[in-house]
Amino acid sequence: MPAFSSTSVRRSRVWLLLQALLVIAVGLASRRGYVPFPAVLGNYPGDVLWAWVVFLCVAWVRPCMGRGRLAIAALCLAWAVEFLQLYQAPWILAVRANTLGYLVLGNGFDPLDLVAYVVGVGWGALVDACWPWAGRRTAAQPPVRH
Repeated sequence: MPAFSSTSVRRSRVWLLLQALLVIAVGLASRRGYVPFPAVLGNYPGDVLWAWVVFLCVAWVRPCMGRGRLAIAALCLAWAVEFLQLYQAPWILAVRANTLGYLVLGNGFDPLDLVAYVVGVGWGALVDACWPWAGRRTAAQPPVRH
């Protein structure tokens, strides 16, 4: 008998979208000072929330992906965006000069952001595990053999 469960989660894209919009709203509000995080944390709560949104976006694209793979994919994507900040070509600097480009791509590599992304993706996975009404659990389908 395998050590893993034979059920998978089919996440609701509507709930994923609503969660992402809520997290984005909290993140934007925190950058404006409307959601007061302790000053000692600096911008890292926003980075945690950004990584959570990355988790939700990957889940929206692949709603049946297992939670572990989903977390790894989201973390790899978040880290890739952070390392992309080391690339300073004029065209990408122009994209980052735009507000949306800045919010999505960031501006300046910070190794501590990598830790914040681990926290954000981990939080996303925890919420995903505890969110029973956001998706339905279905038995894994055996592969079709012809």
